[in-house]
Amino acid sequence: MSPADVFALPARLAAKADPALIATDQQHLAAVAASLDQQVAGLAERLDELRRSPGGKGRAAADRDREIHRLSGRLRLLSRFGVDLCLGRMVGADGAEPVYVGRLGLTDADGRRLLVDWRAPAAEPFFAATHARPMGLVSRRRYRWTQGRITDYWDEVFSPDGLEGHAALDDQSAFIASLGASRSPRMRDVLSTIQADQDAIIRAGSAGALVVDGGPGTGKTVVALHRAAYLLHADPRLAEGRGGVLVVGPHRPYLSYIADVLPNLGEEGVQTCTLRDLVREGATAVAEPDPEVARLKSSVEMVRAVEPAVGLYEEPPTRPLLVETEWVELRVTPADWAEAFTTPDPGTPHNEARDEVWEALVELLLEQVDEDDEEVPLPLLRRALAHDPGLTEAFDRAWILVEAADLVGDLWTVPAYLRRCAPWLGEEDVRRLQRADPQAWTVPDLPLLDAARLRLGDPGASGRRRRREAAAAADRAVMDRVVEDILEADDDPESSLILLRGQDLRDALVDDGAVPEAGPDRLTGPFAHVVVDEAQELTDAEWQMLLRRCPSRSFTVVGDRAQARNGFAESWEERLRRVGFDDVRLAPLGVNYRTPQEVMAEAEPVIRTALPDANVPTSIRSSGVPVRHATPAELGDVLDRWLAEHPEGTGCLIGTDGVEVPARARDRVRALAPDQVKGLEFDLVVLLDPASFGSDVAGTVDRYVAMTRATQQLVVVEPEPV
Repeated sequence: MSPADVFALPARLAAKADPALIATDQQHLAAVAASLDQQVAGLAERLDELRRSPGGKGRAAADRDREIHRLSGRLRLLSRFGVDLCLGRMVGADGAEPVYVGRLGLTDADGRRLLVDWRAPAAEPFFAATHARPMGLVSRRRYRWTQGRITDYWDEVFSPDGLEGHAALDDQSAFIASLGASRSPRMRDVLSTIQADQDAIIRAGSAGALVVDGGPGTGKTVVALHRAAYLLHADPRLAEGRGGVLVVGPHRPYLSYIADVLPNLGEEGVQTCTLRDLVREGATAVAEPDPEVARLKSSVEMVRAVEPAVGLYEEPPTRPLLVETEWVELRVTPADWAEAFTTPDPGTPHNEARDEVWEALVELLLEQVDEDDEEVPLPLLRRALAHDPGLTEAFDRAWILVEAADLVGDLWTVPAYLRRCAPWLGEEDVRRLQRADPQAWTVPDLPLLDAARLRLGDPGASGRRRRREAAAAADRAVMDRVVEDILEADDDPESSLILLRGQDLRDALVDDGAVPEAGPDRLTGPFAHVVVDEAQELTDAEWQMLLRRCPSRSFTVVGDRAQARNGFAESWEERLRRVGFDDVRLAPLGVNYRTPQEVMAEAEPVIRTALPDANVPTSIRSSGVPVRHATPAELGDVLDRWLAEHPEGTGCLIGTDGVEVPARARDRVRALAPDQVKGLEFDLVVLLDPASFGSDVAGTVDRYVAMTRATQQLVVVEPEPV
């Protein structure tokens, strides 16, 4: 790229094209472009070499694969952005050359630093400097990129020294200018306009739970995602191979909306999901129609009922058993059963502990045989015990392989079982929790299924292990015959084939993968850090699902108490400590960057009718477009006019009953239910019959949330009075 090509300022910004203002940037960004070309070519060549090289075995193969993954990720990031990796520059009071900040660090062939990674300490003033705390800067410049070229830039000056030859002053900052930009179906890139209050949260330490608390439009989601990328770079505890990060969102549209954010920050390995995704039954689970049933199932106590429920499948027999073999009679006493059943370490999954219990029981029986008795062949005796019908049937009845779905389903269909496992429940509660179909799953069932699956483990693991061992033994026997045949045919005493007599080499020739192992669930964890968005909606039981996946309790908790559909009477500290957190810190955000003042003026009274103390943020901008009230007959005109006047941007019809978008608007307007719009934003929001949302807390919150999705215009469509 030639120095002149990087800037493409429109005619109305001709003053900003003054060479005195942009020549330094042109030269520097041309050097960035040249270095990028070299790096892309070098990465492609290195990747080609690695992929052509032998895979190797063991650690060497793993190291090669990791390096391919790392280089591929960097190549994708460089190819995705090119020179627009650069976010802007800082000019320091020390008179040194400007420091350019990028999505990642970059040096040229001579080792000269061209870009400082945005997560590095040296880049912090680019985001955190304010007029009250300039952090050693005299000015800061942020770029607006369009298709790889700078179409605008904004300068902020922190001292008189910053004016001279450094700055083109605007009547608005880069951040404020970006707020009015049209939205797209994916969250737009906002890295270059991160504000000081947001940056402080992004760079906060990872220990404990950090609660990012703020109302609509305060940038909570932006902060949380950038914080995840920052911690992956800056915190060694989160490095590759040490757990990584899980991002949990409220629904599928949210995950689609944020899909590009972390990859654009260079982090492609972060797992994202909804709570439903953590449990296989989540795909088909329906809402619980009975609020009282939902409340009972959503408690921590109900999740704890899983442990005694499993315990009923781990009760040792209380009667002795005589085992007769062709060599000796063995007696299994209740004490033997009890001792064998205590063999697994605490926390060992029930199904996976079964083999340990069996081996312990067999060892106790073999101890009854005199070691010096040569008439009793112990290997054959062990095999006989494994096939003894009396012993195996007694063991199978005492330690049953259990599926999580069966265990939880039994709680809802066998009242005596539920009373035994949850003795605190009253008779009316037990009756209310019963249902005809044990596996007609509802959303409040999911935390119990998750807890049961973790406690039980895989019921097929034991069978797969035995099949794997049998396959390996068969392969080893075949290999032994082949080796013996080769050695018998080789009459050279100095031949290197003599090495085949070594057992280690023979074992290496056996294919251990003849019976594949079950792949680990990528959402099971453990994770080093978890980000939870719209966390105000989580029940106590759902929090347990996440805590199990992050033993370190390192969380970024994102939410707004005023947006809790079921109410949120506690403080964040009270709620989180109650569900299991020890270290809780609050990081409030109080500025609404997204929602225009005109919309907030109508939205604030709505939420205050239900929550008088709601933390309603202050909107900092005006769109100049008043909220419009319309009738259903005017909806078509509303959409047509908006589409004609706004060639770019997105809209959303939000309503409770089967909303259908006219065919002519479907490319840019979608229809969603009120509970599907949290975390999203649209240029145009059309609220359809908000009275149908309901007048309770949930309905009021839905209306408030729906209204505050608008970044430019809100239209409220209400039926005409009868």
